[in-house]
Amino acid sequence: MSNKSVLDAPLLERIRGRASGYDEDNRFFQEDLDELRAAGYLRPRPLDQMVADQRLLAAHAPATALGLGMHFTWMGVAQTLAAEGDESLQFVLDDAEAGELFAFGVSEKGNDRVLTDSVTRVEKVDGGYRYTGEKIFTSLSPAWTRLSVLGRMDDQIVHGFITRDTEGYTIHDDWDTLGMRATQSHTTVLDGARVDQSRLARVVPVGDLTDPFIGAIFKNFLLLVSAVYVGIAERALELAVQAVGSRTSMGRDGASYATDPDIRWQIADMAMAVDALDAPLRTLADDVVAQAPHGPKWFRLLSGVKHRSVETARTVVDGSLRLHGGRGFKRSSEISRLQRDVLAGVYHPSDTEAVHHTVAFDLLGSEAP
Repeated sequence: MSNKSVLDAPLLERIRGRASGYDEDNRFFQEDLDELRAAGYLRPRPLDQMVADQRLLAAHAPATALGLGMHFTWMGVAQTLAAEGDESLQFVLDDAEAGELFAFGVSEKGNDRVLTDSVTRVEKVDGGYRYTGEKIFTSLSPAWTRLSVLGRMDDQIVHGFITRDTEGYTIHDDWDTLGMRATQSHTTVLDGARVDQSRLARVVPVGDLTDPFIGAIFKNFLLLVSAVYVGIAERALELAVQAVGSRTSMGRDGASYATDPDIRWQIADMAMAVDALDAPLRTLADDVVAQAPHGPKWFRLLSGVKHRSVETARTVVDGSLRLHGGRGFKRSSEISRLQRDVLAGVYHPSDTEAVHHTVAFDLLGSEAP
């Protein structure tokens, strides 16, 4: 595995140049995917490098980065487990090296327990399992070749993967959202879709958070999602600096907005908020690779980074939009698109309520008297 990034400046500029069109047309980022695959971007590599790459990609095309974050989460999960001596997901890494694209079929209507329970039902059959249920927010729907699914069988949650040619699933073309449109995260209906025993990932008791498999998902998913929103925040700050540098004030005899003390204070405040995101994200990614012994505190640290990354990005994007003036309010402006894209962050696990519950539990224990 190489830790050298393939994201060179010409590739990134081409990707940024397509982002507005994908958003406008509500279209999947197929051209981005083709170029990134050809460049070797989809291949497994250490989590710290994937996080850095995703952060950079998100500053150019947030929806492309967010969609591919699902693929990289599975790369990270397999690598995290392997580093702990568990090679049960080696087939995931082998498939990715061969060019397969992984996606998540996890989210469900009415299921706020996410990984620890499911409304999808699983039946054991000869040589595998059959899944019946509905998955929402299935990013990469037009292009995935491997889709993770989970469902409940009695008191167990069964995790596995279907392939694109598996029978018994339907993708509904129903993704028409405010932002992150290019992810094309359609609803996927499972109607007896079969997971072969060879593609079983894990069987975990309902409600269990202690299995290393669950911990590996949290570690990789939350950091890779956080990277996307840090990238958005960094781009929003960059756009704000450009905007105030190009605006002049009649009230100050044509002086640049960049010389206005109030504007300078706002830019500085935004920059300090963005700067504060860097160290926690990089440190925790390094800690995952190094197998740092955070124990139960992992959940507090990871969910906290995700929460701060999203909320800071929302604040910085909003500040940048204000500093753009009326031009930023045009639907075609990049900052307008970032304003819509950044809102998706509040819907990714862990949500605000779950984060605060997790941190309070770590500090205060159970709410039960």
